[in-house]
Amino acid sequence: MKALVTGATGFIGGNLVRELLKEGHEVRALCRAEADRWMLDGLDVDIALGDLRDRASLDRAMDGQEALFHTAALYSLWSPNPEDFIRTNVDGTVNILEAAKEASVGRVVYTSTASVFGHWKGGAVPDEGSSTSLDEIVDGYHRSKLIAERRVLEFCKQGLDIVIVNPTAPIGPWDPKPTPTGRIVLDFIRGRMPAYIDTGINIADVRDVARGHILAYERGRTSERYILGNRNLTLKELFKTLADVTGMSAPRVRLPYGVAMTLAQLEHLLSVKLLSKQPRIPLAGVRMARHPMYFDSSKAVTELGMPQTPIENALRDAVAWFRHRGALGVAA
Repeated sequence: MKALVTGATGFIGGNLVRELLKEGHEVRALCRAEADRWMLDGLDVDIALGDLRDRASLDRAMDGQEALFHTAALYSLWSPNPEDFIRTNVDGTVNILEAAKEASVGRVVYTSTASVFGHWKGGAVPDEGSSTSLDEIVDGYHRSKLIAERRVLEFCKQGLDIVIVNPTAPIGPWDPKPTPTGRIVLDFIRGRMPAYIDTGINIADVRDVARGHILAYERGRTSERYILGNRNLTLKELFKTLADVTGMSAPRVRLPYGVAMTLAQLEHLLSVKLLSKQPRIPLAGVRMARHPMYFDSSKAVTELGMPQTPIENALRDAVAWFRHRGALGVAA
């Protein structure tokens, strides 16, 4: 298979490229000219320079490809310009799908997010049959992904063969920015987690998530959505597991939600309003933490055969990778 991967220098995309190569597929990576491509160093990958906002560059990148894995997105809980989320995650997705349709690409796997299904409110855990509204989403990233997914489904109705995958919170090696979940691990091993709040999250090994993309291409049903996740953990349980794999101490103090929100508001005022820089405690992240982000990923396991690697392995490998990056003097 000849596959174009967008977002190949990112966390999920970089691990997906490695999985595709491992299976003997030919990979072309769409990269912005100014992007740091060290994630692809040493890999047998064809680099196609382009930008999701530049349709002509997408047409060139798509030429001769049999599959498109669209993992690229502006992924952050904060941006100095919220409209960037729409331009990249919505308009960019429309551009790449139009190019795929024009090039008669056989199948597209689109990377959405499990958050489009809402949050756990007690009772049944959200699955692919659950839904949420734009009004319920508190941040620009997740709002843009819900809008983009709606556009993707419109392309399905036009005849483009697309399977949608909805990762939960991937964890593991090759997390370059890092992602918000990776930041939790990194702050833990740096001793910057003195307390926790009462919330929860679904964690999955990023390599299982990458495999889930390939399995979606091979076995997924057109226009269907698949939650790529694994285990639901409270934040306290996550820190306990991190303590077990690192030998470090887990935080024992539970921070009341109101106190966490006050700290986030003060951080927002200092960092964003006064210093014009990204806050270490994003307001959106604290708002999202009011409800556990639990999900049911049994459909992906049953229909696709998505692996369920023990979370301890993913956390151990994430810690080792972050420490290795630090040893090189380029800590994320």
